[in-house]
Amino acid sequence: MERVIFHCDLNSFFASVELLDHPELRHLPVAVCGDAASRHGIILSKNDLAKKAGVKTAEAIWQSKQKCPDLVFLSAHYEKYRHYSEKMAEIYQQYTDLVEPFGIDESWLDVTGSLHLFGGDARALADEMRDRICRELGLTVSIGVSYNKIFAKLGSDYKKPDATTCITVDNFRDIAWPLPVSDLLYVGRAAETKLKKFGITTIGALAEFDREAMVALLGRHGSMIHDYANGKDTSPVAPAGLVTAPKSVGNGTTFPRNLQGEDEVRAGLVMLADRVAGRLRGHEMKCSGIQLTIRDENLHDFGRQRRIDTPTWLGREIAEHAFSLAKELWNMSVPVRAMTITTIYLIPAHEVGAQMDLLSPDRSADRARIERGERAMDRIRAKYGSGAIHSASALQKSKNRLEEGEAP
Repeated sequence: MERVIFHCDLNSFFASVELLDHPELRHLPVAVCGDAASRHGIILSKNDLAKKAGVKTAEAIWQSKQKCPDLVFLSAHYEKYRHYSEKMAEIYQQYTDLVEPFGIDESWLDVTGSLHLFGGDARALADEMRDRICRELGLTVSIGVSYNKIFAKLGSDYKKPDATTCITVDNFRDIAWPLPVSDLLYVGRAAETKLKKFGITTIGALAEFDREAMVALLGRHGSMIHDYANGKDTSPVAPAGLVTAPKSVGNGTTFPRNLQGEDEVRAGLVMLADRVAGRLRGHEMKCSGIQLTIRDENLHDFGRQRRIDTPTWLGREIAEHAFSLAKELWNMSVPVRAMTITTIYLIPAHEVGAQMDLLSPDRSADRARIERGERAMDRIRAKYGSGAIHSASALQKSKNRLEEGEAP
């Protein structure tokens, strides 16, 4: 039986939610942005009028203002976005119990088993859902309808705003194959660059490329995207409410002023690592790899990553690994605008503990003591707030120098 998968993508989500409280601005180009005063000044979302003026998500406020002098800026309110995201989930779950979020404003729905309850016509059901969401929440959504998750996602991106696009076994070559290869889910910038060297610029060119050669070029990832381009995706839609382990955990900060020199860079990394470590412990995961991204004052990003020998969720160890990467990657005399630490190659913590006990009981005892201390800090923060307690190193190296802020 052929599956029926929806991918629902709320249009200009942050901007659309903000405009519910500012209907007088609907005729103007509007963008939601971070705090310009704290230098978190990038575009988080924009409405269609701003998009038509060339404003892009993640560009700096000053860049967007050059393109669109009349652009109206609104501050972000994440509690409101979570509220509407939860309302959307409640609606989706009235059609199927297979609802898998893909970010705060996107979800896959598998309606294969419930479609007959709603008339049996997938396009008609998608249109009904769009009308209902607009009527009840005042938001618009684009829905892709297909027989797999990858093409459903491609369909929701194909026509915006407020549209339904069906990609089927019969028409996917006509709709999907002419599109840029970067439109295919999981084809990132690095893969796109490498594929371009071999003349692969469209999804169709990827699909028709020799599969074995693609594996030689990109490894397992190459075989995966080659299958996706040919419509071969059998990945299931997860049941609603199912919590899946994260593949990475990170934290980024744009600093109120540029950092310069080893001491200031280390201070920034200690702050980030402390936050990342707390999140890892919250997920009961340890990392086997560290990725560091540094942004300069011209908004150019530079990154490096490495595996680590001993999986960890300790802030001090994550900070040291990140600082080692920074010394390899960065000239410390060059100003740093922002940094992001991302922990990768995550492993359930209980699996790591048993391995370490066997290898080095004495060392494991020391680590267990340190971990108990950091878990105690987690409990205090959970009760009294994130600023209630810091490690001594974080306080000494960071608190008096830097004022932390979330990266957009």
